[in-house]
Amino acid sequence: MLAIDSMGRTAWHNETDKGHKEVLETVWEWAKEKLTSDELKNNLLLGKDYEKRTAWQRAARMGKIKELLKLWEWAKQELTTEELHNRFRFATDDKEQTARHGVIE
Repeated sequence: MLAIDSMGRTAWHNETDKGHKEVLETVWEWAKEKLTSDELKNNLLLGKDYEKRTAWQRAARMGKIKELLKLWEWAKQELTTEELHNRFRFATDDKEQTARHGVIE
């Protein structure tokens, strides 16, 4: 679950990229049972890959609207207001771009 591949991505990142909303939902339910709140936050919702992108940023760049909505729903449940806005919604990647930059490129 928390293992990373050679690109620094977890299964969470990869399933977001593929647009597998149902798999993400299954992984989320399993993770809520097995991981601590901090692990959920730091490894799933706020975890970054080798380009320093979160799953939220990857979903935006790939145009995965259903996944974006689901990630937002989970983030609102698990993150503080500060984390939600500063570390999730406006997180920057290795080029200092937010999810919004990926959408308008």
